[in-house]
Amino acid sequence: MRSLIGLASCLIPLAVAAPQKRTLAPTVEIEYATVVGSSLAGIDSFKGVPYAQPPTGSLRLKPPQPITSSLGTVIATSEPQACPQMYTSLDTSSLSETAITLLTERQFVQDITVSGEDCLTVNVQRPSSATSSSLLPVVFWIFGGGFEFGSTQTYDASEFISTSVSQGKDVIYVSVNYRLGGFGFLGGSEVKADGSSNLGLLDQRLGLEWVADNFAKFGGDPTKVTIWGESAGSISVFDQMALYGGNITYKGKPLFRGGIMDSGSLTPADPVDCPKAQAIYDTVVSVAGCSTASDILACLRTVDYTTFLRATQSVPAIFDYESIALSYLPRPDRVVLVDSPEVIAENGAFASVPFIVGDQEDEGTLFSLSQSNLSTTADVVDYLNTVFFVDATEEQACLPEAPNARISLVRLKGRSDHATQHTAKGILGDLTFTLTRRVFLNISAQSHPSVPSWSYLASYDYGTAVLGTFHASDILTAYGITPGVPSSTIQAYYISFINTLDPNNGTSDLFPTWPEWAEEKQLLNFQTLINELITDDFRSESYDLISTNAAAFHV
Repeated sequence: MRSLIGLASCLIPLAVAAPQKRTLAPTVEIEYATVVGSSLAGIDSFKGVPYAQPPTGSLRLKPPQPITSSLGTVIATSEPQACPQMYTSLDTSSLSETAITLLTERQFVQDITVSGEDCLTVNVQRPSSATSSSLLPVVFWIFGGGFEFGSTQTYDASEFISTSVSQGKDVIYVSVNYRLGGFGFLGGSEVKADGSSNLGLLDQRLGLEWVADNFAKFGGDPTKVTIWGESAGSISVFDQMALYGGNITYKGKPLFRGGIMDSGSLTPADPVDCPKAQAIYDTVVSVAGCSTASDILACLRTVDYTTFLRATQSVPAIFDYESIALSYLPRPDRVVLVDSPEVIAENGAFASVPFIVGDQEDEGTLFSLSQSNLSTTADVVDYLNTVFFVDATEEQACLPEAPNARISLVRLKGRSDHATQHTAKGILGDLTFTLTRRVFLNISAQSHPSVPSWSYLASYDYGTAVLGTFHASDILTAYGITPGVPSSTIQAYYISFINTLDPNNGTSDLFPTWPEWAEEKQLLNFQTLINELITDDFRSESYDLISTNAAAFHV
């Protein structure tokens, strides 16, 4: 299976044949280590640089701790270890052969080679011309994977950086590994009382603090950081804007100045000690063999890695029947995440930084591959009420106008060429991504009216069997791996935003100009051969139901 990690193999250059000349590997001195990277085709790469102490032993299920002692020389030239992964639970009976084939063919299940607990590292990539005095704008990437899988292993920004250099807008890139599944997002009252909830978000935050402390040495400007994420990473971008009541300062300065959210923003959630989170915690404890321990958390921290990993995998995962009714996700704990994200947004308690937010046209198709038994509207409503939204009424769970598969452009323009049905794929896409995005944009425009925002809808994979322009199909496009109009325009807008906080600044040769969303509530529609502006008013009845009943749609 093709993987982004194979696109730019990196080796430490050896001495060249000419006498008295030597090509040296790029080396950076940071506070606690000498970091040795590699260089290829004008891009320096530093892979697997530790930014925190290993979260093992007594530090398992604890907030990340900064590195306080010297690590000596770090050879950062090979793929780092990924954090423990979870694609499906130990019971994979609900995942059909068709679903497995589609996930494999579309490269959604990432080719992650090695994983383990000692995984809190960052990858850094920069133009080889960068020096400690370059002060280049920084993009901080947070990968997606439903808070259950993913890794920096599968992302190579060489093409993105090369494009920035060719446009005279050099950027420096960093991606962060953070704890996933039960290692990073275990809930329960005991976890809350221990102050050990939302650990994956805290890992990301420590990674941002690491950038503030060390990135000037790599050639980056810590005052010009844009955080960028996809899916769970995109949700994490908003969460980083919302952590600690919107406080993004570190040593008196903001950790970032802008955000890019690809497929994800607000994810309304019940508290970290809610009944669902507690039930998952109790299951993990039981499978780990810690139910009778006098100190259950201490027991979970001392069981061997394999035992704890299997315990965390004993509950439903993202590609199981429960789909994106996730077992593990950020939940309010009153300290790190002070409330459910939509409440935080409504209160304006998030960082007022410019942002881009958008979606794929068929966000829900990928997450409906394991519910083949849902054949009627009544089936879907029952599924949503019993699996997703236990507090929603039957009327609330039966969203109107949910599309069968895709939001057709002809429907967006007011025609009805494509019939709509109450299907899981449409409803899940609207609730989790597409229409919740509009809810966030409206709230932001009201609470932070002076802060600019831009929004988009991607439609360039129209016609793809079963999936359409599906969730995560934008990754290869945004990273410049899939050539064409969508890739070149998205990269140009993003690189301009990272440099200037305005996607239009320096992109005068692109059409159309991307208007701020609050002006006329227009989306930039990325298509296969041409882009155009469309009005963000489709499925207004569904939108009204979601925006007025957010409390009923907590996961």
